[in-house]
Amino acid sequence: MTETFTLAHFSDVHLPPVFGSRWQYWNAKRVLGYLNWLRKRRRVHQGEIADKLIADATALRVGHIVITGDLINLGLPSEYEAALDWLRSIGSPEDVTVIPGNHDIYSSLYGDPGVARWAEYMGGENDTLAFPFVRRVGPIGLIGLNSAVETPPFFASGRIGAHQLEIAGEQLTALGEEGIVRVVLIHHPPLPNLAPPRRALSDAAHFAHLLERGDAELVLYGHNHKTRVDWLRSRTKSIPVVGVASASAAVTYGEEPLASYNLFTFFKSENGLRIRHVVRGIDAPDSPVRKISETVLTPGI
Repeated sequence: MTETFTLAHFSDVHLPPVFGSRWQYWNAKRVLGYLNWLRKRRRVHQGEIADKLIADATALRVGHIVITGDLINLGLPSEYEAALDWLRSIGSPEDVTVIPGNHDIYSSLYGDPGVARWAEYMGGENDTLAFPFVRRVGPIGLIGLNSAVETPPFFASGRIGAHQLEIAGEQLTALGEEGIVRVVLIHHPPLPNLAPPRRALSDAAHFAHLLERGDAELVLYGHNHKTRVDWLRSRTKSIPVVGVASASAAVTYGEEPLASYNLFTFFKSENGLRIRHVVRGIDAPDSPVRKISETVLTPGI
C-alpha cells in the first residue's frame, strides 16, 4: 500500500418505518417491534441526523462508506425499498458497502426478496447475494459477513455459521498473500462478552479463533450503539475491533450516546501500517458535526 485511504464507518441508522405492506407480514414480532418504535426508537432515531453525518463524511471526501447494518426497523418490504432509495442518495455501489443487521433480517418475508434489494451494495447483483463477500476499494479489501438471523420476539442475537467462517478464512488468507489491507465488516459484536446473551453473537468465540491467525488488520461492527475499541491478540499481532454509535441518535438513551461515526485513514509508516481513527459526531440535534476524538491504531503492537 503506497497511498493513504479514508474509510467512513456508519451503523444502526434505523430509518423510520414505512407502511404500505400487506397484512400478511404483520406477525407478533413486528407488532411488538412497532410498539417499541412508538415507545422508544422514534424519539431516539431521526433520519435527518444520519443525513447530517453522511453529508459531513461526503464533505471530507472519504474514499468509501461502510454501513454495518440495521438500516431499517421491522423488515417490511416497503422499508427495504425506502432504504434502497436512501442508499442511492448517498452514492453508487462503488462508493458504499452495506451488510445486514438483525433489524434488516427480522422475521418471515413470505418470499419477498428483503435485503436482496440491496445486493449491488453488498457485492452482489440482480438480487443475488452470497456471504461472505469481498469488495476491493482502493488498497482495502472489505470482507462482508452476515450475522443476522431471524429470531423470536425479545431476541436480537446473531450467528455467522460454519460455512461463512470457513470461506471467510480462505478469503482473508488470500487477500493477505496479496498484501491487501483487510477490513472485516459484521453487525453483531464479534468477540465474546461484548453483548448480553439475547443480543450476542452465538459463535463469537469461533470468530475470534479465526482471527487469532492474524488474518485481518481491522474489524468493524455495530449493534451496541456505542463507540468502543478492543484488541484481539493473534499469533502474529493485535487486531483492533471497533464498534460505533448509532448514526441517527438524536438523544441519548441509557449508555448509548448521541450520533457519531468512525473515520479511518490508513497509511504506511516506518513501523508498518498505521490507522488514524477519528470519531465525528454531534453534541445536540441542531449542532454541527465535529471531531470528538482522535487516536492512532497500530495493528501488530
